[in-house]
Amino acid sequence: MGKDGEDATVAPLCRRAAQAPAQSLACFVSEWLPAVRPSLKPSTWDSYRSNLIHHVLPRLGEIPLTEIGPTDLTRLYVELLASGRVDGTGGLSQKTVHYIHTIVHRTLRDAIRWGQLDHNAAELCDPPRQLHPEVTAWGEPEVRAFLAGMRTERLYALYLLALTTGMRRGELLGLSWDSVDVASRRLFVRHSLIAVNYTVQLSSPKTRRSRRAIALDVGTLEALAAHRVRQDHERATCDRPHEHSGLVFTRVNGAPLHPHSVSQGFERRARRLGLPRIRFHDLRHTSASLALAAGIHPKVVSERLGHASVMITLDTYSHVVPTLQDEAAARIAALVL
Repeated sequence: MGKDGEDATVAPLCRRAAQAPAQSLACFVSEWLPAVRPSLKPSTWDSYRSNLIHHVLPRLGEIPLTEIGPTDLTRLYVELLASGRVDGTGGLSQKTVHYIHTIVHRTLRDAIRWGQLDHNAAELCDPPRQLHPEVTAWGEPEVRAFLAGMRTERLYALYLLALTTGMRRGELLGLSWDSVDVASRRLFVRHSLIAVNYTVQLSSPKTRRSRRAIALDVGTLEALAAHRVRQDHERATCDRPHEHSGLVFTRVNGAPLHPHSVSQGFERRARRLGLPRIRFHDLRHTSASLALAAGIHPKVVSERLGHASVMITLDTYSHVVPTLQDEAAARIAALVL
């Protein structure tokens, strides 16, 4: 984003800062956001900016930076939980308020580093517990029904790849053909397609472990090959200027798919087939749950998902662990009895 765009996004903060006491929180944030922008992913910076503008500054922006205390932050979190939604329809989730707490903590931490504070009030209050929501996933019957219903759909390969690899939505949409190695039956996760202010752009994967190689089965490779033939035909017959993005999954004119549109399209198709409602991201949960239930080692599942550690995998999919325990007990008994 150019200088004009940057000024436009920070302008609401600057207006508040001009009306507030010297070195109010709003004044500091109006300086802090442009300063940290180069060190953050675009999506992360935009998330910081949006949450500060919509949730924090309307409530705390005029308070002098040095006077913000743990009581102010606790009151903020309680209010956000009760009535924090911008559309006025209720409160924010505990997960969202916990995330806002991390943003406030980072902001005040940098104020200390810049010599404008001597303590971080966010360290002296207790944010809402970050609850881990129950994983929603389809079972084998639903997966088979969905794939059968999608067989002739233009994005069939996208849905199949999501289910056979457990890749994140952004990783799927950021996958390029030069990252698919048919000879070794591998694909390489190198980019993620994200939406920042509704504009799509390529970014680096979510974490260091997210950069990974994933083995592909023959059926998925065949689906990708058929998809490429279709894409080549679309390129040759498209009556509009064609964008040569090099991405595997694109619009008919070669432009990147918008992540939100992909999610909405998936939900419409699942609803049309009469299947239980899940999000596109839940295809990742479905893939992992089915893999663990099939006896695939958690370490392998963790590597395919790009988790930072196998403990994250086991914690996220703890609903499958009892089944694994039962199977282990039966196998051990078969060896010794």
